[in-house]
Amino acid sequence: MECRERVEDYSSLSYTSFQVHPQMYTWVVSGTPQTKKLQDILPQIIHQLGPDNLENLKKSVPEAANTCTKQYVHSRNSPIYSSLLQAAQQNPRWVNSITRKPLFIVAPTKVSEIQAAIVCSRENGLQIRVVSGGHDYEGLSYRCKTPFIVIDLVNYRSIDINLELQTAWVQAGATLGELYHKIAGRSDCHAFPAGLFPSVGVGGHISGGGLGTMVRKFGLAADNIVDATLIDANGKILDRNAMGDDVFWAIRGGGGASFGIIVSWKLKLVEVPSKVTVFSIDRFGKEARKLVHRWQYIADKLSEDLFIRVIIQNSKVNGIKTVKATFNSLFLGEADELIPLMSNAFPELDLKQENCIEMTWIQSVLYFAGFKDRKVLKVLSDRGTLYKSNFKGKSDFVQNPIPKIAFEEIWERFTKVESAFILMDPFGGRMDEITEYELPFPHRQGNLFNIQYLVKWKRDGIRESKRHIEWIRDLYNYMTPYVTHSPRAAYFNYRDLDIGMNNQDNSSYSQAKIWGQKYFKGNFEKLVQVKTRFDPGNYFRNEQSIPLMKYA
Repeated sequence: MECRERVEDYSSLSYTSFQVHPQMYTWVVSGTPQTKKLQDILPQIIHQLGPDNLENLKKSVPEAANTCTKQYVHSRNSPIYSSLLQAAQQNPRWVNSITRKPLFIVAPTKVSEIQAAIVCSRENGLQIRVVSGGHDYEGLSYRCKTPFIVIDLVNYRSIDINLELQTAWVQAGATLGELYHKIAGRSDCHAFPAGLFPSVGVGGHISGGGLGTMVRKFGLAADNIVDATLIDANGKILDRNAMGDDVFWAIRGGGGASFGIIVSWKLKLVEVPSKVTVFSIDRFGKEARKLVHRWQYIADKLSEDLFIRVIIQNSKVNGIKTVKATFNSLFLGEADELIPLMSNAFPELDLKQENCIEMTWIQSVLYFAGFKDRKVLKVLSDRGTLYKSNFKGKSDFVQNPIPKIAFEEIWERFTKVESAFILMDPFGGRMDEITEYELPFPHRQGNLFNIQYLVKWKRDGIRESKRHIEWIRDLYNYMTPYVTHSPRAAYFNYRDLDIGMNNQDNSSYSQAKIWGQKYFKGNFEKLVQVKTRFDPGNYFRNEQSIPLMKYA
C-alpha cells in the first residue's frame, strides 16, 4: 500500500513534490495542495497498517495523531533527538558538526510502525538507516549522504525462549547481552554462539555472520538461525517461507540492510556444560612474539571445545613502552580436563591450575566483556558500552602462519601509537565442516584464523583522526604478503570502506565486485542475483550494499 493512500481523506490524495525545507512535503488533498510534516503523516499510516486499529482510524483526530507522534517519531526539534542520536552510535567520529543528521528518528515498538516508516520514506524519496546496536564500524547505520531517517530499534527488543524446542525468537533491537541474560534466566546449560560484546545489536551481528568464543564448536551465529522475519521495500512482512530460501540464505551473513529490515530472528539454542573454564595469560616483548608465532600452528587444531584467541596491544613495563600479547580462552569443560590438554598441545604457554577459573557459561560472558563482578548479571542488559571511542578497524584472514620477522615489525609499529589492537580468532573445528557456499560468509576450511586490526583515539579533530587512520592503513599494507590474496578477504561485520564502496545512488556490478568479493568471494554473484530479484528498485542501499545486476 502506498503512503499517499493513507493520509487525510484517503480518497483523492497524491504526492506532488519534495519541498526545499527538508522536513516538509507537499500533498494534494481533494484537489488542494497542502503541506504536511512527515511526523504528522506517519501515525496515520501506522493506524491504517495496523488491522486492530482500522475502526479507530476512521474516528481519529489530529490531536490523537500528535500524541502518537510524540511516542515514537522524533524530529530535530524533539528534546530527546540528540540523546537518541548519540546513544545510537558507538563511534563518535561519525556524529559531529559536519555530519548530515537524519530528518527524523523513528523508535518503533511494534512492527506496523516499521512498515509505515518504510512506506512513507520510500514515497517521499528518503533513505532509511536502521540502528540495532550502533556498532557499524563505518557508521552506515546512522549516517547517509542524502536526506534520510533513522529507524532505531531500541524499543523493539522482546525475547521469547522455548526451552522445550531449544529455540528463541529475538527481535532485532535486542543486544547480545540482553539475549544472553534472558537465556541464563531460564537455563544454566543453554547458550547461543555469538559475539563477545554485550552492547552489540542482534539484528546486524547475525546478518553479517557473527563470530564468538564458541565458533569452533558451533560455527557462526548465522549458522544457528532457523527462521527470520523481514520487511521488504513494499512494507510486507515475510517469514522464511514467504521470503524464499534464497533471501533467507542472503540475510544470514550477506548483510540484511541490502534486502529489507530484519525485525526478528529465530535462534537455535545450543547446550553447554554447567561449568566452563576461562583463562587470560599475559606475555610481553620477545617472549610474547615467540608464543604468538607458535600459537598459529596450534589454535585451529585443538579440541573444538577449546577457543584461544590472541589480543596484541600496547603496554608498559616499569614505564617502558612494550607490546603485550594476551592469550584469552574459553574451554567448554572443567580445568582438570583442560590442563593436560594444554600441556600436551601448547606446553610453551605453561598454563597452570591457578591460571584457570571455573564458572558458568553466562559468567564467562561477563568475563570476556571485561566485567569484574561476575555475579551481577543485570549489567548484561545495560545497553551502554564500556568501549565507546573514536576508532578505525580493518580485517584479514590467514591461511599460512605469519613468519617471525613480521611480528617483529608489528611490535615495532605498536610502539608508535597509544591505543592499538590486533585480535586473532582461531578457526578450525566446526568451521572446517561447513562449506563456503552454505551461507554468504565464505571464510571456512583452510583459514587458520581471522585478524581484526583496531586503533582508537580520544581526542577529536581531523589531525588526530588522520594520524591514527594512516597508521592502521600502513599496518594493513605491510601485512599484504602474509594474508589471503586473490581476493584479499575481509569480514563484513568489521566493515571497511577502504576496500571499496558504491556510488551515492547506485553502483555498477563491476565497481561493487571489488569490495564484494573480499567479503563474500564467489557468493557475491548469488547475492547480486537475490538482490536484483528481491529489491529491483534498489531502495535499500548504502556505500556497501549489494548492487543490482542491471547496472552492470
